[in-house]
Amino acid sequence: MEFLGVRLVPVLLAAVATMIVGFLWYSPLLFAKPWTKLMGYDPNDKAKMDEVRKGAGPMYGIAFVGSLVSAFVLGKLVALLGISDLYHGLKLGTAVWAGFVATVQLTGVLFAKQPVKLFLINTGYQWACYLAMGAILALWK
Repeated sequence: MEFLGVRLVPVLLAAVATMIVGFLWYSPLLFAKPWTKLMGYDPNDKAKMDEVRKGAGPMYGIAFVGSLVSAFVLGKLVALLGISDLYHGLKLGTAVWAGFVATVQLTGVLFAKQPVKLFLINTGYQWACYLAMGAILALWK
């Protein structure tokens, strides 16, 4: 199934992949602890952490819609450029991330005076997402 020349099944899978990457990236296995501290959350404040978790459902839903939009646009670029191999899928994902995502996040960090480490964690997550999306969208036959 296609819409505007973009295959919708790999777009959906690419968006799901970003959620999986996010669950891993921000888990205790990887960056949960430093990210929580850099965001100003006290992991020992159980009431506050429970409050944050309560509102997570709608945020995940909105984030998923954002991932669908990103995957669709990246899918359109894959189609327009005729990309059909892993190397070029990863290369396109990196180019889109570097040219649009990382630069916008950097500007936000500079003016919000956020720590560089927080920028690296968050933009690293975005890079991992764009690599996953680029791979899925390029390789799906």
